[in-house]
Amino acid sequence: MGHGVLEVNDNSFESKILKAGKPALVDFWAPWCGPCKAIAPAMEELEETYGDRIVFARCNVDNSPNTPTQYSIRAIPTLILFQDGKVVDQLVGAVPKSHLEEFVNKIL
Repeated sequence: MGHGVLEVNDNSFESKILKAGKPALVDFWAPWCGPCKAIAPAMEELEETYGDRIVFARCNVDNSPNTPTQYSIRAIPTLILFQDGKVVDQLVGAVPKSHLEEFVNKIL
């Protein structure tokens, strides 16, 4: 059982994601983005299942402009999978929970 989906920002991104000591899935989103809201429940359900092995986090692109720029994010939602501080893979757009689960399983 996990600890909930973390909120990360430009200041906490390095410590909570890149130096997490385990893989991380970050959802880059914004409150005005409909598709972003659509995947939030799936992220929470997956966090409950895999939260002991993977950090699940979301980063509000409106409040944290530097991090999305650093990873060349042009559309939201964009989900990026990190391992050992490096990008392993990324998904753009709202996807079904089953697709997200396959994505997460790439690093388990």
